[in-house]
Amino acid sequence: MEMGGKNLKCLATIAFICAFVWSFSLQNCQAREGKHWAHRKTGGYRHGRIHRDRGGSGSSRLTGSGHVGSEDVVGASLASKGDASKGGSGNFNVLDFGAKGDGRADDTKAFQAAWESACSAEKSTVEVPSGSEFLVGPISFSGPNCKPNIVFQLDGKIIAPTSPSAWGSGLLQWIEFTKLKGITVKGTGTIDGQGSVWWNDSPTYDPTDENLDKESSSGKLPSTKPTALRFYGSDGVTVSGITIQNSQQAHLKFDSCTSVQVSSLTISSPGDSPNTDGIHLQNSQNVIISNSNLACGDDCISIQTGSSAVYIHNVNCGPGHGISIGGLGRDQTKACVSNVTVRDVKLQNTMNGVRIKTWQGGSGLVQGILFSNIQVSDVKTPIMIDQYYCDGGSCHNGSSAVAISGVNYVNIRGTYTSTPVHLACSDSLPCTGVTLDTIQLEGSGHSNEPFCWKAYGELKTSTVPAIDCLQSGNPGKAQAHDSC
Repeated sequence: MEMGGKNLKCLATIAFICAFVWSFSLQNCQAREGKHWAHRKTGGYRHGRIHRDRGGSGSSRLTGSGHVGSEDVVGASLASKGDASKGGSGNFNVLDFGAKGDGRADDTKAFQAAWESACSAEKSTVEVPSGSEFLVGPISFSGPNCKPNIVFQLDGKIIAPTSPSAWGSGLLQWIEFTKLKGITVKGTGTIDGQGSVWWNDSPTYDPTDENLDKESSSGKLPSTKPTALRFYGSDGVTVSGITIQNSQQAHLKFDSCTSVQVSSLTISSPGDSPNTDGIHLQNSQNVIISNSNLACGDDCISIQTGSSAVYIHNVNCGPGHGISIGGLGRDQTKACVSNVTVRDVKLQNTMNGVRIKTWQGGSGLVQGILFSNIQVSDVKTPIMIDQYYCDGGSCHNGSSAVAISGVNYVNIRGTYTSTPVHLACSDSLPCTGVTLDTIQLEGSGHSNEPFCWKAYGELKTSTVPAIDCLQSGNPGKAQAHDSC
């Protein structure tokens, strides 16, 4: 019996080993066929679809049976970002990168992360969703190694920090897009600079701000005020539909950009907010600005040196300082502006209508300018050339000037509160080729007569009021101007 029992145990052991070997071989076969046993879970990852819950912070939910663990969520997120980094395409919602959108938490890093993912993807869109308010500090969305034609879809609200610690010793811009090929910022959202604390130049220490560097902060914001939204060194720039309000300084700036289109833009800040230009152009070419409403505390549109082929139409301006070319030639610099058309524009309660302003002592040339179909209402001075511009302090007359030639005013109508026409040209380099055609301006209350100095050109039609001060022809002896 003992021998029989031992034999039975041996047989059982051999049978177990054979069964184990057969099972192992079968699993390997199934694995080679893509049927690995470890992932055959009913209702698991394969049997449901992950959906981001954009109201939460990185949470996910599943449709269908089963559940998703944190490992699955992390794996799916990394896989998605990995695909984008390899040149995929898609939308990159800032909420998916950790933004809170509550107007209190700092969402700067989330915006930067979303941009970096979109930067490497084809046909990508950064989404700033509606219904949320995002606190974002100074940030640069930069190329030049990004894929072209990125869309920044702004439907929510972005607000600037007001704590001195966020700005250090001072920055020139708050939000910047730089060195990009084809960049579009569009949507129904708002960029709010919360500029009133800057305009008042008052202490802004907030004892509830845990991030405030009390040792380095004096309780005041720096004297250098940033532009709210700046584009630099980019080609194919589009800005459409958004609102920019209460900028710390200028609202929107294009510097060294080409092929720029701005449409359906709203800019809003109080008329007494200092230096809050609406749109500022510098060293930019082929620019179209249309169908926009601009209200600010400085020039609604400011066109600076290096700008050419600029077309502005169907724009409402006011309050503000009007639409200006300049100031040009400050500190004896050379300035060149050419081929600018401003037409079908309404200006209401502005300091100026359409203006060209240059500093004494500069050089260069302004030429090929057309102001057409301009409607003014209670504008202090509708038509102005000022070659003695000085924004304060001590200014001296210079022996050189930025030359002004070929400026045409056509169909300028409405009401003014001070002087209808002010053409103050340089003693050494008078304005030439100034034409006035269909000018009908009515003063409200006490007003001044038209003023001209060293301005040469032609009256194409009779004007209201009569502008008798414009000299015909060309000056007998004029200093040669610098070419541009």
